[in-house]
Amino acid sequence: MVIRALALAAGVTGAAGLSQFPEFSQQYTQRLGGAVDELTRVVAQFDRDAATLGLSRDAALSQLATGGDFGAARAQSMRDTVTRQTRLSADLQALEGAGPFMRARLAGHLSDPEIATRAWSAYRPALPLTFEGAIFGGVGFGAGWLALSALWALLARLFRRKARTERFAGP
Repeated sequence: MVIRALALAAGVTGAAGLSQFPEFSQQYTQRLGGAVDELTRVVAQFDRDAATLGLSRDAALSQLATGGDFGAARAQSMRDTVTRQTRLSADLQALEGAGPFMRARLAGHLSDPEIATRAWSAYRPALPLTFEGAIFGGVGFGAGWLALSALWALLARLFRRKARTERFAGP
């Protein structure tokens, strides 16, 4: 009886947690779009500045890097910005137009720590009254129930084996 109550509690916890995925992933994707827009603006401005001087991006970065310690640091931060913009743009392209089920399949594209932290800090859990929320909630319930049931079965098996070993060992 206690085990069923614990399994039910684990199922409800899993349902409550996983049912939040559709909304959180949507908010993450919105923040991702904003980050890509801003990074694209910064990279485009750098490219325009370089072009004004007749330089390619790589040539401008090389020239900047030879401008002392500050120039080298700024060149590296610009390289990092370009790399992040490229990575986040690819993530956004993969996620754009994807519904909650496809976003779950593409969860690896929800992996930028800065964006995830900001999305999480602004996120407020709510009761999802959508089809997607119900499906994710059901899957979460099943996963929670099964995880606790499997853990319980494993522990019960270990303790039964130990009790049998002690019984046969004798005094």
